[in-house]
Amino acid sequence: MQTLDERIDSLETIFGQFAIQVNSALLMLSNEMREFKNEMREFKNEMGEFKNEMGEFKDRMEAENKRKNKEWSNIAKKMGTMVEDLIAPALRPVLSKYFKCEIKMEGERMFRRKDGEDYEIDAIAGCDDKVFMVEVRSTPRAEDVDMFVDKSKRFFEFFPEYSGKKLNIIFGSIAFPDNVIRYASKSSIYVMAWREWEYMDILNFDEI
Repeated sequence: MQTLDERIDSLETIFGQFAIQVNSALLMLSNEMREFKNEMREFKNEMGEFKNEMGEFKDRMEAENKRKNKEWSNIAKKMGTMVEDLIAPALRPVLSKYFKCEIKMEGERMFRRKDGEDYEIDAIAGCDDKVFMVEVRSTPRAEDVDMFVDKSKRFFEFFPEYSGKKLNIIFGSIAFPDNVIRYASKSSIYVMAWREWEYMDILNFDEI
């Protein structure tokens, strides 16, 4: 039978081994935690780099989109197809956005002849209570605004089927000088062009 001293020595040995194992486990855990923190730091750095790369990619895509829009606009201007290529595709969503009406009719190069007199509109769009007379110029000038105002006075004479609807005039182009926008706004004519070369939009809706 073990003596008391032997038992104490045995317990001390067991506790010593246990302490060694605990210290070893704690040391291993500490090393693992340190490695985990390092991995998380590396992951955070990688995510930061990825975020920066995505930001640069987005900037490049926006710049490329603007460049393509400019090139497309120049091609359409040279070919005389601004209505078909730039204005017409954007007309329905733009009118729906600003005037909250469902476009039920739209047409390009609308031509009428009456009593030997010709009358042509670049584009027309209509909904239940509104009709839109769209005139497009590659180089917009203030004089065009006066011409459109005079031309609009005879709109219902040549297009009587739209009588009773409110007539809105839209002046479309690739880009507008500020003075033309201001002059058009005073005449209650909406101007439609590229907004920062990103998308076609009405530039003076709030002014009217």
